[in-house]
Amino acid sequence: MIPRYSRAEMVVLWTEEAKFGRWRDIELAALAAMVEEGLAPRVASDTCIEKAGTFGAEDVAAIEEIEKTTRHDVIAFLTFMERRIGIQARWLHFGMTSSDVLDTALALVLREAADVLLVGLERVMEKVKARAFELKGVRMMGRSHGIHAEPTTMGHKLALWYDELTRHRERLLHARKAIAVGMCSGAVGTFAHLPPAVEEGMCRRLGLVPANVSSQIIQRDIHAEYFLVLAQLATSIEKFAIEIRHLQRTEVGEVEEPFAKGQKGSSAMPHKRNPVLSENLTGLARLMRSYAWAALENVVLWHERDISHSSVERVIGPDATVTLDFMLYRFAGLVGEMRVYPEVMERNLNHLGGLVYSQRLLLALAEKGMERQAAYAMIQRNAMRFFEEGVVFRVSLLEDEELRMLMKPEEVEACFEEGYHTRHMDEIFARVFGEG
Repeated sequence: MIPRYSRAEMVVLWTEEAKFGRWRDIELAALAAMVEEGLAPRVASDTCIEKAGTFGAEDVAAIEEIEKTTRHDVIAFLTFMERRIGIQARWLHFGMTSSDVLDTALALVLREAADVLLVGLERVMEKVKARAFELKGVRMMGRSHGIHAEPTTMGHKLALWYDELTRHRERLLHARKAIAVGMCSGAVGTFAHLPPAVEEGMCRRLGLVPANVSSQIIQRDIHAEYFLVLAQLATSIEKFAIEIRHLQRTEVGEVEEPFAKGQKGSSAMPHKRNPVLSENLTGLARLMRSYAWAALENVVLWHERDISHSSVERVIGPDATVTLDFMLYRFAGLVGEMRVYPEVMERNLNHLGGLVYSQRLLLALAEKGMERQAAYAMIQRNAMRFFEEGVVFRVSLLEDEELRMLMKPEEVEACFEEGYHTRHMDEIFARVFGEG
């Protein structure tokens, strides 16, 4: 991912230095497991551990130079390690195939990436929760099909987001566990040259679970699940961002992204304050879904393995995790700093002159014994007068002789009680947050 949409905390996981460090750890863990099983001399493991070292920019450049000849990244790495360590390095990669290293390393980095993403997700949830309680009682217009429906609160909207994020946290925790699978089963997964005990020992040292069975690779349905979870989370963030964009529209004006001093909205129109952060999140979510689709394509490979998945993963691994990490931190900042305008919300609540209380009147008539469809027709004809004649709903109701025969004026007025629709907020919050 380009630097514009990247944070250093995630990017550092995907550097070449970090990659070679993981390859080193895997090779050393496998060798230690071989020693444990009596398949390699302890002096080999001790020497390799002592001399393996770390990897800086010069080391990366040296490995890349070797790869120009080998045209194979793992062989280039092993050649470099042989030069660094000496004769005992012959025990590195003993009985292994490249994917034993590559797939196990991918599991390690995706698990690390999930840890960073979980921190970012927790930050988002904290911001959403804080704003939900802050705005719990701030009434606003609830909309269905984009049309005024019945009153809700801004806090209720945010509680809905928080609940959805809670489900994503569970999915991400599961994906973190599911991806943490290693392998050391050889060229076609049959353990032809090393017994399963070596794989078990290697994975134990790396904190991974051995694959139950593998071909030359770990099966890519595991990876597809991981990237689908990331895409689902990104899509929910887009959903929330779209809502902010809708609420910021000039005709609505209830919510607004933060707009910093000196910020410019348009090169041509000085008055513009555009929802660019939310729009950016929408664009990045589109990328995230494309990465998930690519991960699904990777599930289908020839026989025990081909490398059609390899180039895809070199792109979607870093790009998907870096992009989602950026989205989480951008959205956390957006939610934490977004401006809310209760006075505009109240004005919009009254925009239809009380029509949004129509259902309560419908139910009141039903309670009086009127057939539901007849009651519906009565309320609807009075509601339509607002659109067609500009008659205020209350006035129209009180002028309706048929209605007056069933409801007293004070009973009609009682149906316009402001707090009626939002009186269960404490109970809803207790369900979502465990506290009202």
